Amino acid sequence: MTTPLPARGTFLRSVNHLLTETPITTTSHSHRRRVTVTCSVTPPSQCGRTTRRTASISTFLFLIASASHPNRADAANPLDKYVKRKKLEPLEAYVPAVLLSQDQFKDLEKSLELEQPRYDESRSLLRSGPVASLRVNIRAVAQYANDCGKGKVATDAVDQCLRALEDLDSLLLRASRKDRGASVESMKGKITVAIGALDSLLETVPSAAMDKGKAIAEAYRTPSNEEETSMLEQTDPEIRRLEAIL
Repeated sequence: MTTPLPARGTFLRSVNHLLTETPITTTSHSHRRRVTVTCSVTPPSQCGRTTRRTASISTFLFLIASASHPNRADAANPLDKYVKRKKLEPLEAYVPAVLLSQDQFKDLEKSLELEQPRYDESRSLLRSGPVASLRVNIRAVAQYANDCGKGKVATDAVDQCLRALEDLDSLLLRASRKDRGASVESMKGKITVAIGALDSLLETVPSAAMDKGKAIAEAYRTPSNEEETSMLEQTDPEIRRLEAIL
């Protein structure tokens, strides 16, 4: 009588069990050696796919690390091939925005000289007008300065200005909450630091661009009514560019 063969899955499990649990023993005249062989059935490997994914992630992380490493500031950025640098406006378009920001700081300082300063309103001045986009504008000027070999001076000026503005904002907030430790004199001191830092930044600007920037800023200040302002905007492309930046 013929014995039926076991199912294929049952047979493989039996073989796997025997190979795992049963030691294979060989005997010789000199010594006995016991060897255990373990076998298991595993699903098809996706090693190829995983390896490619891992390699891609590793390459991207390497590029990020290389770009942000502080000791490679002067080296070529590997990401330049893949990430396009934002195109800047001409330098003279940023200069008047910085000059007008200084005017705004001076107006803010005058508002603090009132008998009862409105700290909430003074604080709102840091979020309106040219000062609202000051961070972007001064960093653009610093980028031009870096291209001319004056990056250290410009970067220090930008950092000093931004720190002063953060401190000023904090003082105004505390004063609006009746904190007696936030004095008007300390606020004026921060404004003085910010204006001085902007002066240092503007010293990195070439004279030709500086003169043109001053002329644009002056033209922006001069009109006394909306009609004159509208006429200037229509006739002077630099004024239109400044309006877009502000």
